[in-house]
Amino acid sequence: MFEKLNEVEKRFELLSEKLSDPNVVNDPKEYKNIAKEYKSLDGIVSKYKQYKSALAEYDEAKELLDAGGLDPELKAIAVEQLEESKKNCDIFAEELKILLLPKDPNDDKNVVVEIRGAAGGEEAALFAGSLYRMYSMYAEAKGWKSEILNENATELGGFKEVSFLIEGEGAYSKLKYESGVHRVQRVPDTEAAGRIHTSTVTVAVLPEVEEVEFEINPADLQIDTYRSGGAGGQHVNKTESAIRITHLPTGTVVECQDERSQYKNKERAMKILRSRLYERAQAEQNEKIASERKLQVGAGDRSERIRTYNFPQSRVTDHRIGLTLYKIDAIMNGDLDEIVDALRAFDVAEKLKGESDD
Repeated sequence: MFEKLNEVEKRFELLSEKLSDPNVVNDPKEYKNIAKEYKSLDGIVSKYKQYKSALAEYDEAKELLDAGGLDPELKAIAVEQLEESKKNCDIFAEELKILLLPKDPNDDKNVVVEIRGAAGGEEAALFAGSLYRMYSMYAEAKGWKSEILNENATELGGFKEVSFLIEGEGAYSKLKYESGVHRVQRVPDTEAAGRIHTSTVTVAVLPEVEEVEFEINPADLQIDTYRSGGAGGQHVNKTESAIRITHLPTGTVVECQDERSQYKNKERAMKILRSRLYERAQAEQNEKIASERKLQVGAGDRSERIRTYNFPQSRVTDHRIGLTLYKIDAIMNGDLDEIVDALRAFDVAEKLKGESDD
């Protein structure tokens, strides 16, 4: 590990010099790439300096104690320094192990979130609306921006499906664990007898992908236009501004009708399509690695139930890590930190375990 840390430190110093090089400063693209790498190594190098400082204090205290001849007061100070610095060395070493884990290249990206009502008809659509609100409030609390890309609303205020973009630093790193089937158990407003219904909603969290990162061959696309329409006939357009894009090799279909401009609808549809195809390509690439992991936290498997929201018991249970919280109102109002932090901690623990097994 320390050999690797020394290499990282040398690389960091080299990047620091390059950032002062006039040739680099005058090349915006190269400067941006170097600055990005510099920033990614900054945390590791800072923590390594803390480790080396604690190690130097430990060595100094040990040398004093080994030499002997200290009066009781100085000896007590040296013993205290030895114990404190040893404890700090152990803490910093563990933190460095985590920092050296391979980073998900998508962690710093914005996300496209797709929510669809699954089993449960109108109640599933209403819960899809509740989840959209939950993620929007979480984004707002983080100081992130959210924007609906496409929606298919129901007359009662739910969503058959809704796609939206969340822009913010580290959005994907926190929200990637939300992909999967979300189950709700509650008494619907439309239920006269007061019976609890169980419905499901699927959530997909996709990293936003720029055109330069993932190219799509225009010849692989079939683009159709049609007139858009909303619930109850409102927002009906007399022009064919709605867009349907079919990616022929994979059969992936994306529709967008929210904007009155055909150009804007096409732009949004391409954003969703790029993210879906990128995720598909990544999933195929990582399939072998993922299958070897004990639990695929954040693997984006939408065929498996990941969480249950039980309203009568005010309970939310994440089945992947066995976490149960009795604060459903707070969670539905966007208080997701405890769940997100627990999932991230579990993911790190699994990766560390994988590293030690290799």
